[in-house]
Amino acid sequence: MESLLDENFVAVKAKHSSEEALQRWRGLEEKLRVAVLVSKAAIQFLKGVQPSDYVVPQEVKAAGFDICGDELGSLVEGRDPKKLEYHGGVAGIADKLSTSTTTGLSTDGDLLNRRQEIFGINKFTESQPRSFWVYVWEALQDMTLMILGVCAFVSLIVGLATEGWPKGAHDGLGIVASILLVVFVTAISDYRQSLQFRDLDKEKKKISIQVTRNGYRQKMSIYDLLPGDIVHLSIGDQVPADGLFVSGFSVVIDESSLTGESEPVMVTAEHPFLLSGTKVQDGSCKMMITTVGMRTQWGKLMATLSEGGDDETPLQVKLNGVATIIGKIGLFFAIVTFAVLVQKMFSRKLLEGTQWSWCGDDALEMLEYFAIAVTIVVVAVPEGLPLAVTLSLAFAMKKMMNDKALVRHLAACETMGSATTICSDKTGTLTTNHMTVVKACICMNIKEVSKSGNTSSLCSEIPDATVKLLLQSIFNNTGGEVVVNKEGKREILGSPTETALLEFGLSLGGDFHTERNAAKLVKVEPFNSTKKRMGVVLQLPNGGLRAHCKGASEIILAACDKVVNADGKVVPLEEASVNHLKVTIDQFAGEALRTLCLAYVELENGFSADNPIPLSGYTCIGIVGIKDPVRPGVKESVALCRSAGVTVRMVTGDNINTAKAIARECGILTDGGIAIEGPDFREKSLEELAELIPKIQVMARSSPLDKHTLVKHLRTTFGEVVAVTGDGTNDAPALHEADIGLAMGIAGTEVAKESADVIILDDNFSTIVTVAKWGRSVYVNIQKFVQFQLTVNVVALIVNFSSACLTGSAPLTAVQLLWVNMIMDTLGALALATEPPNDELMKRQPVGRRGNFISNVMWRNILGQSLYQFLVIWFLQSRGKAIFGLDGSGSDLVLNTLIFNSFVFCQVFNEISSREMEKINVFEGILDNYVFVCVISATAFFQIIIVEYLGAFANTTPLSLAQWFLSILVGFLGMPVAAGLKMIPVNA
Repeated sequence: MESLLDENFVAVKAKHSSEEALQRWRGLEEKLRVAVLVSKAAIQFLKGVQPSDYVVPQEVKAAGFDICGDELGSLVEGRDPKKLEYHGGVAGIADKLSTSTTTGLSTDGDLLNRRQEIFGINKFTESQPRSFWVYVWEALQDMTLMILGVCAFVSLIVGLATEGWPKGAHDGLGIVASILLVVFVTAISDYRQSLQFRDLDKEKKKISIQVTRNGYRQKMSIYDLLPGDIVHLSIGDQVPADGLFVSGFSVVIDESSLTGESEPVMVTAEHPFLLSGTKVQDGSCKMMITTVGMRTQWGKLMATLSEGGDDETPLQVKLNGVATIIGKIGLFFAIVTFAVLVQKMFSRKLLEGTQWSWCGDDALEMLEYFAIAVTIVVVAVPEGLPLAVTLSLAFAMKKMMNDKALVRHLAACETMGSATTICSDKTGTLTTNHMTVVKACICMNIKEVSKSGNTSSLCSEIPDATVKLLLQSIFNNTGGEVVVNKEGKREILGSPTETALLEFGLSLGGDFHTERNAAKLVKVEPFNSTKKRMGVVLQLPNGGLRAHCKGASEIILAACDKVVNADGKVVPLEEASVNHLKVTIDQFAGEALRTLCLAYVELENGFSADNPIPLSGYTCIGIVGIKDPVRPGVKESVALCRSAGVTVRMVTGDNINTAKAIARECGILTDGGIAIEGPDFREKSLEELAELIPKIQVMARSSPLDKHTLVKHLRTTFGEVVAVTGDGTNDAPALHEADIGLAMGIAGTEVAKESADVIILDDNFSTIVTVAKWGRSVYVNIQKFVQFQLTVNVVALIVNFSSACLTGSAPLTAVQLLWVNMIMDTLGALALATEPPNDELMKRQPVGRRGNFISNVMWRNILGQSLYQFLVIWFLQSRGKAIFGLDGSGSDLVLNTLIFNSFVFCQVFNEISSREMEKINVFEGILDNYVFVCVISATAFFQIIIVEYLGAFANTTPLSLAQWFLSILVGFLGMPVAAGLKMIPVNA
């Protein structure tokens, strides 16, 4: 199986993968499924040893346990009910693991240590990180550098043979030193990025889960789990390790990630096996961990898979194409330059009559011409383009992590910069997700709920029987729980909505555990965003059955035909009462309150847990209004998005009036905008949708399919670049469909997070705007770098080519061109690709799906600056000797050094000018970017060292102060030229 996976496995992305990768994965999925089934068959075959023959290993018994890890692994992996029965069922396994299904593990230190020694830890074996020297080796594989290496070797041999040591070694060693500098800088950059991505990968894997230990329910990292732990699972959770079902309702598991089977599996007391890596599709339960880490079936499969990195991002692919085209142009110029130089050399020898007389100096000259041609290719090929993208993305990812945004896929950084639409949830994203019940309509009367939590006056106005009924509904029909934490304080667990209701029930004088113990749960149907309701069936102390349900007010109210009146009596729900309750719902919603309706129905004794909970015939107990305040700063963030050309749409499952009230408060719903409900949206034709969708600003009572349909139409019909937020399992399709999926880190399920590109760690809409700002920063930074690099490319090519054609020599040698290449590629990428974002970025219109990466503004700056630099070098070539009175044998060396020095300082000042493509003031905020300042300073410092002290290797000679002044002056004058170019109007 290992060879099968090694041959076929590729890094599989949640979305945006290449078609080839997807096809290979689909082929592997089927093989993986077969492999899993074969492994199951093998387990069954290997059961020649009967369960009754099992002997507990001595070291396991000495540690205080009566079952070993291998036996537990085969039990769950083989899903063997006979073996489970032999060991006494789930309760027997719990005894053998020295744990309790109610209070969980004891945290006695010695026992925990022994448990860890015997059964292992819940971590997968990770591949060893590649060492720094691997990156050095990879950098050396560059073909042009290898050719230059051969040139250096030949130059060294010929030089030593003709001129001896050390003079004959200068040229060869100079090229070698330049190559090593390029290699080590590239390797250091790649190695640092690998460490950074490894740290980010660890952040991605930080998953917490609810666990009971020592009788206390608490949050724990999945990596701290041990066999015997009691884990609480709900919809959207990932099963953290192999284990057994203890108790729960309606548990449906998606095992497709493990087996390839798309059909979900029901988990019950009769079929209690839960496998690591699978996901809870529906229901909730308690499970007991039996196998952890590499002993789990998922761990065994992971051991055979090699984890891959991110695919190339769209921008990297696009820039690789640009680099290829420029490289071909550079190759053409290099060949022509080499041919012209060789032709000039032959012409000279013909004139001298020495065409048949060749010496070592002639060989070195020919070799120098070849090295210049190869180096032109090195300079022309802008390998720094993909490097700049990676650097900028890595820098942005690290900074976004500090700003509470965890990027899961590199491409999301750059795509977010092009976003034109954000489809946002309401609850927890635009609002604080700190909910409290502030109003209630009980027994047909509207009551204010005290902010202090004192509801004694409310209780006195409601009949005792209704209060009892209300408490029974609140405490039994809930996905939350009231527990006592380690400090002995009461703590409420559950979603914010459940927490608000439980707090309300406690304030009414209710006792959670008393109510839960008073009746037996027969059936639970958990809440999901499709049904918009939750229901339970209770067996009452008198033997009767009662169903409670709660959910979207208008949906539950429509299922009611009776109501509890002011006297606490159940009466028929007449039209006047219905209208009163509907007005109440609208009133609560108009005050931006989330409304829930609570109802119940008495059931016949013949009801079975296999039957669905009834959808009608209910008695309305009451309606509660829950306050969820808008987050501070959201209104300003929405306004910022609007000014940046990004449309914000609210997509929520809440009541339309509540949604509209919140949307107005946030500034999302404007005068020309439309608010629509999901059921109405579904009924529209394609023609109607084409006219309607651009105006939709709020969609309420939306289903996951509505959200998916809206996103799909925005992307395909209107060409929008869409970012979507989501927190629930049912949001996964929309997150997957969107260009950028944004999952909530606090409220989000593991399924939602896996489908997302970015995880918003604080669930705050303002953080989404920060992500957009960083996305634009990445895009603009790379544009700045491309502008800078193409300028250097154009000038270097034209200068060496024109000089070769006109004078028969190249003013810039191979070593000098390699130094220019270093400035241009690695150092330029470091300086320009790590500029932090500013507020100006959010005042520009987004690039969108159809924008050109190399804009007219960039071409204007590139061509203008290239022309200036070419004229500077042409001027120095033609007038340099006369200006400084250069004469004699060393005059050419001084002139070429002056040209090289001026050319480098033109790039230094052009790098500063490239900080802004349109703004004239390029110094604003320059000291805030210490990387940029360090790169510029280092470039100038090493240029001085190369010119003044490394002449033997770099073919330079020390310059006078006047010559240094001229070099810096012509470089500096490029800045006012760049400022003047920015004043020339062009279409963006």
